[in-house]
Amino acid sequence: MIEQTQAQQTQAQAPKRPASSVPLLVGGAFFAGIAAFLGWGVWEATHPAPVPLQGMVDARTISVSAKVPGRLAELKVREGDVLKAGDTVLLSGVVYTARDQAHRRMTEALEKGEPLPFDLTGSAIYYVGPTPERPGQVIGSAGPTTSGRMDAMSPRLLDLGNKIMIGKGKRDDAVKAAVVRNGAVYLAALGGAGALMAKSVQTLEVIAWPDLGCEAVRRLIVKDMPLTVILDAHGGDLYQSGPAAYLEAK
Repeated sequence: MIEQTQAQQTQAQAPKRPASSVPLLVGGAFFAGIAAFLGWGVWEATHPAPVPLQGMVDARTISVSAKVPGRLAELKVREGDVLKAGDTVLLSGVVYTARDQAHRRMTEALEKGEPLPFDLTGSAIYYVGPTPERPGQVIGSAGPTTSGRMDAMSPRLLDLGNKIMIGKGKRDDAVKAAVVRNGAVYLAALGGAGALMAKSVQTLEVIAWPDLGCEAVRRLIVKDMPLTVILDAHGGDLYQSGPAAYLEAK
């Protein structure tokens, strides 16, 4: 059992993906193919266990405390079972929203020696600016923004303790190196499926910079948010390994 230093856990249930899904894990818009292949078009926030995704088998659970020390690469369910590029996970726990403007303000705060709106240690940051929620909704559409907009600022946050980044698209070499250096992970959300991602959000609280509107920093509690590991702590990159696996399987 991993020692917890904060009651709220972030849990990732990582069903193993069938080999036939490998060709779908390629390119900037590959999630549309994944969604069609797995039947995510009819995804509901509540779903039967232990096989939560149609087409997925042998579900396993990886628990990641929001304050756990060390490297994500060390978090295992059983020997040899670690997060790796290409894994599909269901993320549950505390997630903070922060995209372009919030990252700039966090960088400015660090330069001035001012405190950040949340503790970076073991944090999960989702690059999203949700639309206004309708009556009865927790959050509006909550699809990811392009992660490359945060590339210049992400390595510093990773070095200060950020462990999980959530967005879409490729990352630059500096981010990749920081992921490996800090034992972090970069997860991709379903691009163009903001309503689907919103179904995973259970609570929302604006905690900093409300003047930024949709880009204000929010504290979310999510349950079973469907994500895919793009960059892992061992240097794995799905944007490189995905095309290679596809060509090898042809």
